[in-house]
Amino acid sequence: MTHGGKLAARALKAAGVNCVFTLSGGHVMGIYDGCLDEGIEVIDVRHEQAAVHAADAWARLHPGRVGVAVLTAGPGVTDGVTGVANAWRANSPIVVIGGQGPFDNMRRGSLQEMDHVSLMRPVSKWSDACLQTSRIGEYIELAVRNALSGVPGPSFLEIPMDVLHAPIDLDTATIPKFRDYRVAGSAPAHLVDEAIDLIAAADRPMVMAGTSLKWSEGGPALVQFLDATAMPCFVNGMGRGQVPWDNAQFCNRTRRQALKEADLVILAGTLLDFRMKFGAAIPPDAKIVQLDLDETLIGQNRPADVGLAGNLGVNFRALTDRMVDRGVDRKWTDRRNELQAEEARLEEQLSALLNSDETPIDPQRLCRDIASVIDDDMIVIGDGGDIVAQASKVVSVPRNGTWMDPGPLGTLGVGMPFALAAQKAFPDKRVLIIYGDGSFGLNGFEYDTAVRFGLPIVGVMGNDAAWGQMMRPQAMLYGEDRLVATELNYTRYDKVVEALGGHGEHVTEPGDIVPALRRAFASGKPALVNVEIRQDKGAMKGSTYV
Repeated sequence: MTHGGKLAARALKAAGVNCVFTLSGGHVMGIYDGCLDEGIEVIDVRHEQAAVHAADAWARLHPGRVGVAVLTAGPGVTDGVTGVANAWRANSPIVVIGGQGPFDNMRRGSLQEMDHVSLMRPVSKWSDACLQTSRIGEYIELAVRNALSGVPGPSFLEIPMDVLHAPIDLDTATIPKFRDYRVAGSAPAHLVDEAIDLIAAADRPMVMAGTSLKWSEGGPALVQFLDATAMPCFVNGMGRGQVPWDNAQFCNRTRRQALKEADLVILAGTLLDFRMKFGAAIPPDAKIVQLDLDETLIGQNRPADVGLAGNLGVNFRALTDRMVDRGVDRKWTDRRNELQAEEARLEEQLSALLNSDETPIDPQRLCRDIASVIDDDMIVIGDGGDIVAQASKVVSVPRNGTWMDPGPLGTLGVGMPFALAAQKAFPDKRVLIIYGDGSFGLNGFEYDTAVRFGLPIVGVMGNDAAWGQMMRPQAMLYGEDRLVATELNYTRYDKVVEALGGHGEHVTEPGDIVPALRRAFASGKPALVNVEIRQDKGAMKGSTYV
């Protein structure tokens, strides 16, 4: 006889889990014990929010598998809520296992007892409690199934401590079978033909590719479609990196113009949310072909003329193949070239900022120098406001690596938690975090975790001593003499990292940025390059274009 924690670990192992993220708690210690038997690595962080963010990143980096966080009861679970909410908006398939006081004492006021299931329900796809030790495996399969099926997202499973630690015979316990739960189907053929009719009639079409393209692993199929049609393509969300920056159809700076002038927009896993002005960014008379994983996502906020529900890669292959079958051989090379000529003009207009030698350092000069040290195998993580928005226009997504940022919930503090998961998952890749100084304050102490686990993650910070994305509109709306709750100090965050056992660099001159970054990568330690940049209280230089 053994305990239910070992059954939980065995079920997680059967689901393909080989790493879990946690902060030590007595309600869930049995799971740690089981993980030792199953060879599942336990990464313990300094805040439960970081554990859930790390699970989120793990899921993003392992298509078809879940990331797992294990949280103790009460404040352990409540600390993780923000991470769950961020995964919810980003459609990241994670399983969060939460502890609970003894079921035998339910509603009697046990230590850290509260209704976690109801708390998590609004920000998860599935939230439930397992109240029988013998059914722990069954409930873990339910959690994994709900997280991965359809539109991915978080699952929350509560296991009371007496249920988790009760004796059980593992030899007779049921270990569920796990399968591939991802959407694999395609839209009906007549809808594919209707989409092709609209495509063939368009003069100024464009593709807007987003998060569901990643979860469909549809990047190669979209690239095949783009190469066949020469249609200009833009990306947002987790669509970044699905179309290589050097693809002839990739565009980056002219999205507003392309949308304003479009007569057809192909939405490939891009929701018509605030990033698309809830559909108003598309002209009223433009046609919309929308591809997404689930029918309920199609037509939200604005009707689609044709909706193709199913796996986006499968549907793009169907579009490309059917166009060949029907002899539809239109190419929009002239439209693509027109947009790319405008992009070249805008980039030339920005060159003075990208190459600025002024001090305090221009943020875009910092972004240019960051881009110069990134290679095709890196994993790059954005954690900030202004600095990440600017970097996303300058820093190319590595060809064999990844770009990750919080997603539409805009949760700051994901940097080091995402990086912990990335470096643990891919120890041979370099991991770089692009920080704002504000965001560093939320989970910067996770450098301690990186030091303890020997993860040589490098962060580079654009330090403007402000919550810059809030300071600028506040100053413009109310006056620079009315700034409140947006000012910080030019704090030596690099010294904080040094004190935790890492490598720190402090940069105030633009010519020192690249050498400092190279020393940080060469240090073999978790490192932070703290770069003092210009503080913009008014409109950001170049903000019209970035």
